[in-house]
Order: sequence, then structure tokens, then C-alpha cells
Amino acid sequence: MPEDLLQNIRPVLLMGPGPSPVCEAAYAALGKPTLGHLDPYFIRIMDAIKEHLRQIFHTKNEMTLTISGTGSSGIEACFVNLVEPGDRVLILANGVFGKRQQDMAVRLGARVDVLDVAWGEPLLPDAVKKKLAGSAYDVVSMVHAETSTGVRNPVEEISPLVKSTDSLFIVDCVTSLGCIPVDVDRWEADAACSCSQKGLSCPPGLAPITLSARAMAKVKGRKSRVSNFYMDMTALTTYWEGDSRAYHHTAPSNMYYALYAALREFLREGEDKVFSRHLDTHAMLVRELGEMGLTLSVAAPHRLPQVNVVGIPEGVDDEQVRSRLLNEYRIEIGAGLGALAGKVWRIGLMGHGARRENVEKLLDAMRRILGR
Repeated sequence: MPEDLLQNIRPVLLMGPGPSPVCEAAYAALGKPTLGHLDPYFIRIMDAIKEHLRQIFHTKNEMTLTISGTGSSGIEACFVNLVEPGDRVLILANGVFGKRQQDMAVRLGARVDVLDVAWGEPLLPDAVKKKLAGSAYDVVSMVHAETSTGVRNPVEEISPLVKSTDSLFIVDCVTSLGCIPVDVDRWEADAACSCSQKGLSCPPGLAPITLSARAMAKVKGRKSRVSNFYMDMTALTTYWEGDSRAYHHTAPSNMYYALYAALREFLREGEDKVFSRHLDTHAMLVRELGEMGLTLSVAAPHRLPQVNVVGIPEGVDDEQVRSRLLNEYRIEIGAGLGALAGKVWRIGLMGHGARRENVEKLLDAMRRILGR
């Protein structure tokens, strides 16, 4: 018999930029009996997920559902539905995931313009206003919480600028939903998406998404068919809406159970308490890191509490520290991406993981490894 690799999986405290620690309710839900994707009871769970997501996204959008795929599938679904060949698309980019949006739009044959901002700096409303004044765009897209840099972008200030035009507005909330306030309707966002494995404390594999009536009008009025069947919102509507549901794909029902359980945990605790917990643990981490001589690379007003990007001190080996954290202390933190590789660590305080005891474990391990 080959070795049973599952026997050797040991718990790891996930304190990177995702996935985050999974809540016990989600783990328990995964073990429930599998139902078929058109089972009437499973449809009830789908409908409950839709309603819970509307509460957490703060939207009344009818088209609020879950893509059976990871967070990247959510933002790709926004693009494949709302962008047609030849469309003018403006990407507001200040990190890896803004640049990924650019790549998606280019692949769809759009005419893409990019407002590039230095990594570690936020998108500035004045620069966005100037860019919008120069051209007419079909779609404007941005990242709310830039995971690669730890920057919180001011969607609430940029949204009125976009909505003063005729552009559709896409917001990537992959790292923000469940960690900091997301208000889709107040932002007048036409599309927003997230993931299951960060602020919602569920395993990776699902991507919540919501589209406005205006966005759906664009989808239904396209000159060309949506290029991706799996993410076509007109096809998904037949599975997620109405009294009679039609087969679209085999939904991973146990993952939907887990998301349902995780959403209920979030709503049970209450978003105000959840957001306060993220802010409190962030403040504790920043204070204690400062006493160790470590600093965050993002200015305080623009920091994300859930992704803390820490400068690596000169002479310290990035990979060695992360390796020791994992192998000796069973704690995972994230490396820098792109231009920040080898220069920063990304410490996640997300969802169920944003707790004081987790911060204390990490700080104790880092003090031992760094001798500080």
C-alpha cells in the first residue's frame, strides 16, 4: 500500500494573506452528507447563501450568488461578463491584483488603459478624476484591498467619480469582504466579488459575486456571447433563480455547506464586532512589532488591518525566517510578491484568525527567531 499522506497533515496557524484559519462550524459542515446539486433541500441552502451574501455585501442585487471556483474566478467572471472586444477599460492599479485585472481585460480584446500607482501607495481620487476626464470608458475597475501591498484603496471616494460617467464599475473585494466594511449599494458598484477563504473563514473553493441590474442589462444586451460558458451569468441565472432550477454545473455541495455555516458565524457575531476584532488585533501587532524594531511599509491611514506588510530588516533571510516559523512553530506567514519579493513579509489577520492569542503566538515565535 502507498503511504497515506493524509495521516501526516499537522495543524498550521495560517497567518498569511490567505487562506485564513477555518471556523469549526465550516469544518463540521464539510462532513455532512453530500446532496445532489438540484436536490430541493440543497436549493434551500443556495437561497440562504444568496440572502446572507446580500447582507454582508450590503446590496439588494438580485444577481448575488457564488461561483464554484476560487477568488480569481470571481473577478474573472466580472470581466468575462461585462467586457466585450473593443470596449474601453480603465484599470486602477497599485499592486499585483490590479495588474492581474489588466491581463484579464487584454485577453478579452478590450482597449485597456491603466492608471499605475506606486506599490504601497493608495489610489488617489484626484488622479482618478483627471484620468476619467481624458477619455470615455465602458468599464472602470479597481481593487478595494490590495493583497500584495497591504493598501486599502478609498472606494468610497472614487465611486462618485466613476458614477459621474457612464462607466460600469467593478470592485475586487477578495481580501476585504468580512474584514473591513464593504457597501456595494452605497458605492453604486456594478459588480463586486470576493472569495471563501479569507475574511469568511471557509476553505478555498468558492467566489461570492454580486451584479447590479445595470450590469445584468449589459450582459443581456451584449453584441457577442460571453466567451466563458462556466461563468456566463445568463446561464448561471437558470441555476440560481426561479422556482424551477436548470442544470448548469455540478456544484460542490459540501463546500456550499461550509460557506453557509461560515456566513452564519459572521452574522451571528455581528459585523461591527468582527471589524473591531480585526482593528484591535492589527493595533496589537503593529505596536509589538514596533517594539521589536520592525515597521509596516504602508502609511498608517492606508493600511489594511487584515494584511500587514512588514519590511524585512537588513541582513535577515526572508525564506529562512518563514521556514523556521512553519517547521518549528507551525505558523505560516506570506512572502512578498512581484517587486516586493524578498523585501517584505505579509502577515494576515483575517476572519476567524484575527484573534489576540494568534498574534501572541506569532510574536513569541518571531522574537525567538530574530533574537529581538
